[in-house]
Amino acid sequence: MTAQHPNRTKRLERHLGDWMRARLPLALAEFVMFVLKQGWAAFPGALLLAGLIISDRIWQPNWPIARFDALLIYALALQALFLATGMESWREARVIALFHLTGTLMEIFKVNAGSWAYPGDAISKVWGVPLFSGFMYAAVGSYMARVIRLFDMRFAPYPPYWTTVVLAVAIYTNFFAHHYLPDIRIALFAATVLLFARTRIWFHIGAQRYWMPLPLAAFLTSFFLWLAENIGTATRTWLYAGQNAGEMVRLAKMGSWYLLLYVSFVTVTLVLRDALRPPEDHPPQT
Repeated sequence: MTAQHPNRTKRLERHLGDWMRARLPLALAEFVMFVLKQGWAAFPGALLLAGLIISDRIWQPNWPIARFDALLIYALALQALFLATGMESWREARVIALFHLTGTLMEIFKVNAGSWAYPGDAISKVWGVPLFSGFMYAAVGSYMARVIRLFDMRFAPYPPYWTTVVLAVAIYTNFFAHHYLPDIRIALFAATVLLFARTRIWFHIGAQRYWMPLPLAAFLTSFFLWLAENIGTATRTWLYAGQNAGEMVRLAKMGSWYLLLYVSFVTVTLVLRDALRPPEDHPPQT
């Protein structure tokens, strides 16, 4: 991304924020800006969900291309568009590629372990997994990278970096290992709180700076990912073992998303390490 893209975005945000603050109470104007910026960060993922909904409504079994193959073409076209227009930078694309790889590997394992399935045939299916599914994980990485940039986020005080990598590896490994060994997710839940209890997400809306505890942000984000997952199952894109079309995804799956978000966050920090510094006008906490 060239420098003009973020600068242009910041100018638009400043003008929109000034316009609303001149017409709305400050608290309401800041809330509206927060929602708009969150929506803009989630825009790639929202377009992908729209593709699931529309394709489910219109697709016919006698069409010359399978729905999953069309979704792969759609996801590739979206990614090319985001890069060409500067909506995503090549730096962020590296994050997205990591998500795509780790997500696809997990999908292949979980589908073949019987955890969930993708009903329907497609040329782009590999070991039962349509290749577009990796873009759903990539959408999470895209959201994280974009929201950090849009809100100029900082994460402080941050635990020793190596401990966060160990935690992420342990969580990712447990998603595979619990099929053969005892499930240690309760200990992993506790570890996320112990490591990140003091970590605040510092973010800006206009000139104002705010903060939120990182574990709370992870919990709230896991809820919205659970809602998005219900769109996936409602459109019969995938179904969990024993789940019928139209049934809600169990709330317990929020726990899986909560843990996976820490894997996602640490993956993002492999590329965006500068976000782990305290805000410049706020000294590190001891």
